[in-house]
Amino acid sequence: MCPPEADPFAAKKPTIVAAGVGPAMALTGQPKEVAEEVQRAAQLRRVDKDIEHLMRARYPLIYILSSEEKRVEKSIADVLADRERSKGVRTRIYTWSVTEGVRLGGEQQGDSKDPLKALRFILEAKKDERAVFILRDLHAFQKNPEVVRLLRDLARNLKETLKTVFMISPLLQVPPELDKELAVVEYPLPELAEIGTILDRVASMVPGSKAAPSGQEREHIIEAALGLTADEAENVFAKSLVQTGTFDIDVILSEKERIVRKSGVLEFFRTQEKMDNIGGLDLLKSWLRKRQAAFSEEARQFGLPRPKGILMVGIPGGGKSLTAKAVGASWRLPLLRLDVGKVFAGIVGSSEENMRRAIQMAEAVAPSILWVDELEKGFSGTGSSNQSDAGTAARVFGSFITWLQEKTSPVFVIATANNVDELPPEMMRKGRFDEIFFVDLPSLPERREIFDIHVKRRGRDPAQFDLDLLAEKSEGMTGAEIEQAVVSALFDEYDRHGSAGVLTSEGVAHSLAETVPLSRTMKEKIATLRAWCRTRARPASSAYQTEQKDSGRKLETA
Repeated sequence: MCPPEADPFAAKKPTIVAAGVGPAMALTGQPKEVAEEVQRAAQLRRVDKDIEHLMRARYPLIYILSSEEKRVEKSIADVLADRERSKGVRTRIYTWSVTEGVRLGGEQQGDSKDPLKALRFILEAKKDERAVFILRDLHAFQKNPEVVRLLRDLARNLKETLKTVFMISPLLQVPPELDKELAVVEYPLPELAEIGTILDRVASMVPGSKAAPSGQEREHIIEAALGLTADEAENVFAKSLVQTGTFDIDVILSEKERIVRKSGVLEFFRTQEKMDNIGGLDLLKSWLRKRQAAFSEEARQFGLPRPKGILMVGIPGGGKSLTAKAVGASWRLPLLRLDVGKVFAGIVGSSEENMRRAIQMAEAVAPSILWVDELEKGFSGTGSSNQSDAGTAARVFGSFITWLQEKTSPVFVIATANNVDELPPEMMRKGRFDEIFFVDLPSLPERREIFDIHVKRRGRDPAQFDLDLLAEKSEGMTGAEIEQAVVSALFDEYDRHGSAGVLTSEGVAHSLAETVPLSRTMKEKIATLRAWCRTRARPASSAYQTEQKDSGRKLETA
């Protein structure tokens, strides 16, 4: 290893330039620009420092995981330019791709499109030359044992030179032989400051010098673009200006939806549900309302931690999934649904990678809501995983619950479950979720409220119905069963009288009489669930809380 005085990246304190900010934006001595430079220095991302430290420590092979070649290469160039200003020594930057070969300053260096020739070119380069080699998508050729061997030779030989090889790839594919030779850097997506710079740049491109939005509007636009690459953010900003003449959040979210859907594991769930569309569950709705503003910077300054999430346990059809949808709409945050079934792919090792990618995507678009429906079905069988799937389910589940415990990003997790017997006990320990709520069958007043909601949804006036009678006749039914009774009555009326039919209380009552509620067919399981939740979960409704207080033995006195 080179001594400190011979290290081309050592010693003098650099002029700090933020990632994505070119050398031309260095200090000029003016007070305003000094303030801007200090701000940029404060925004210097950790990944740029990591790259600089690895180069100074003489790591010969650095694998950068990113699909943003242009952005990564500019970051490397900025680090080198900063080193050049502080040391006065220039480092050459070579690039290679299978389509262009090895290039220096745009000029091709011989016949070097073949990866083997390119690697030999690096090996044969002058030892005293200060150089960085950027290899694009070399992972596609690492099944060739000769390529792997040449990379190992480079790892050994370059430690004694002034050269560093960067391998930029959107996929992490490292052969076992190179596992100990590579330093892997996961290049993050643009953060708020960088997206703000992109927003200003796009706004300046508009004829007539259209100014970028400011204040709270600017914050919302930038937050909406989180999770996009630099190119994607620039494209969607430009698309929004062309399409609407402004920076429209809905246009930005539609682009984010398209990108999230491409992941194959997460689903961007668009919903128009409101909290008012949920009958009952007053304690749960009150708890969620108090947490809505906890993602703001003002809440951080007040000392509030970011809420982690909730687990809703209860009878199927009680409104758990509806609540998740309503939270996404009322909080105006991206609602991402995790399909655990898609996580478990067929290729060995891909399940763990799918879960990691899903978590990364949820954190990238944060603040966001991650909805995991029917949690117990998605992670069922983790106990017998070693015998059934070589431990894949257990490892994926372990990664998920560890993330739940340790996450610091503003991702609010909403998980639902119907059968607590199938839930692993470690899922329900304190720290994974802020609260566990039990969603029971609706009480009489709640059933009346649910009828009112669904009658209005079908364009009818609730005042024309005997809601008290319907609430009494629907005892033991879930909200979903009540909704289907109203829908069934509509079908019957349309079948008898067509568009002239009139929905009546009698028709709905008839549909209720034909319905066999789940509370009757699963009476024993529901009783077991209620007994479990009585001491282990918080009631989602004050009506259930009152029932528990009044459920003691009644004595008849003289």
